[in-house]
Order: sequence, then structure tokens, then C-alpha cells
Amino acid sequence: MAQGTADQKQYIDAADAKAFVEAVLVGNGVTPANSAIVARCLVAADLRGVDTHGMNRIPSYMERIRQGVLDALATPEITQITPVVSQVDAHNGFGFLAADAGMTAAIEAAKLYGIGMTSIKHSNHFGMSAWIVQKAIDAGMMSLVFTNSSPALPPWGGKSKLIGVSPLACGAPGKDHPFILDMAPSIAARGKIYKAKRRGEKIPLDWALDKDGNPTEDPAAALDGGVMLPMGGPKGSGLAVMMDVFSGVLSGSAFAGHVTGPYDPSKPSDVGHFLVAIKPDLFMGLEDFKERMEYLYGRTVGAEKAAGVDRIYFPGELEQLEQERRERSGIPLVQAEIDALNEEARKVGAKALIVKDSL
Repeated sequence: MAQGTADQKQYIDAADAKAFVEAVLVGNGVTPANSAIVARCLVAADLRGVDTHGMNRIPSYMERIRQGVLDALATPEITQITPVVSQVDAHNGFGFLAADAGMTAAIEAAKLYGIGMTSIKHSNHFGMSAWIVQKAIDAGMMSLVFTNSSPALPPWGGKSKLIGVSPLACGAPGKDHPFILDMAPSIAARGKIYKAKRRGEKIPLDWALDKDGNPTEDPAAALDGGVMLPMGGPKGSGLAVMMDVFSGVLSGSAFAGHVTGPYDPSKPSDVGHFLVAIKPDLFMGLEDFKERMEYLYGRTVGAEKAAGVDRIYFPGELEQLEQERRERSGIPLVQAEIDALNEEARKVGAKALIVKDSL
């Protein structure tokens, strides 16, 4: 297929995307087994429409490996603290691997004791939090997923960035409609600003301030000395601090503005995570729980609509519908993104991305 124009979307099959990511990871020293986990998590984000946390992260991750600040060969080490509490030392490896191992441990504890908790230290970015929530849902579990991140927000009333745009995620299985909430405490996820910069797009004026404290439409100005803005003022700021408490302070990882961002290859990130799995049938039968979830879904989406609203969605439903579309049509990328990914493949002798001929 001929190259598209700069802003024209081109489409990649999910299976081809996963194979491509695995090949690039293996070429950079990651084991095939670990590459499969990372690729599955990244492509899951692309399929759900969370393009900011999908395979476009590969160039920054690979640069961190090349600079020696992310260990491609690290294996998470699990220590059982109590029957229901475990700790994972990521040993500066991929956050995907640490979170996958940590949620597995939490799920196994919850199967026996009703609840399982994992604290993760010395980790890295783990992409879209929803994939961890989905892992718990696939095991029939409710979950909480917290992480901290590099400075992006000022504390409420401040002017300099100190706390991270750290996502809060949670979920529960349902009869036909699971509940998945994955949200940042900022008005918009920082990855959306990186995406806008990559694609040469403007950002809304209420997303960020430039280094002089002025609202900006320029993603580069927002990222170069600027700050993100919290949602709901002090409420968003408070949630961001909460993520630092549960993820950074508790785990023994970096906190209070000392986490290094995934686009900064100068030193290890030292991210902390906090995961909880909960057995949903602790107080009633599982079918009763799922029936109640289905009733909640029906009441939510069937609520009286405000003017101009065609449909009300349950948390996570929009992303599920997008996944169904992208499983058919493919994952959309612009030429600059394809070029950046193919450059990573070229560096390790992997095959270039396969672009679909048409929808």
C-alpha cells in the first residue's frame, strides 16, 4: 500500500500489531514470553481506542532500554507478606510484567480469602489501567488499580508541577455488561497531549497551562515547562495525592514528585502500583451479584436523557464498542506514527508494520 498523507488514517490488524510489537521487543532483548505480555497489553489499549497508551509507546520504551534505565531482562519478584498481601519488586522492568504478576497474585488470594492485595515497587509505566481491571473481570473479580506517575499537576493552589496524572481504575463483572472505570485526575490524560503533539494537533484551552501560567492550545507549550490542570479543582488534586500515598509512599517507590516519566530516558522511573482483587460473591450468590449489576446497568443507560443526548453509556461501554469496531476495521495510525514504529523495527532488523489495503 502507498504511504498516506500526513493526517490520513491507515489501519493495522490487531494480530499484525501484536506480532510487530513482540518482534521489536525481542529485538531489544526482551524474552519472547515477556514480549507477548507487553504486546498484548499495548494492543489492548489500541483496540479500546486508548491510542495514547498503545503501541505508539514503543519508541519511548525502547529508548529507555537503550539508555539503560529500563531493564529489558528483569523478572518481577513476588514476596508473600500475609496470606492476602503480596509485594512485587519489578526490578526496574516493564510495569506490564509487574502488574500482570501482581494482579495474578491478588486474584489467587481472593479466590481463597475473598480479597487479595499487591503492592508493587521499582516499576515502570504499565500503560492503560483498564487491561489490569479486565484481567480481574476475566477471573470473575472486582478490582482496584492505582499507580503514581511523574510530576504533571501542581497541588491545588500551587503553580509548579509536583504530583502525577496518576490514573484511578476499578471494575466489576456483570451479567452482560461489566463495569470498568479508568480515569485520570486531570481534565485530560497527559498521553493525549503527547498524541496531539505527535499528530500536529491543537489541544483544548482548558487542558493545560504553559510555563507562564497561561491557557494554551499548543501541546508542545503544555509539555515544555507547562502544567496539566486537575479535574474538579481541589478534588482532582486530592485524587492525585491519594494515588501517590497508596502507590508510592506505601510501596517504597518514588513519590512526592520524584517519579521519572516514561519519555525521560535519563534515569529509572521507580513507579509504584497498588492492586486489589475482591471476590464479588462474599455477601450473596454470584448470580445475585450479576443480576444486581445488570439492574444498575439498565437504570444507568435507561435514565432520562438531557437535551441533545442520544444515548447514555455505562462506564467502559464506549471503549468496548470501539474495541468491537477496531477488531473489524483495524487500529488507526497516521503516517508519522507508522514511520516512528518502523524505525524501531529497522534498528533491530524486524519486519515493518503491515498496513491493511482497505477497510
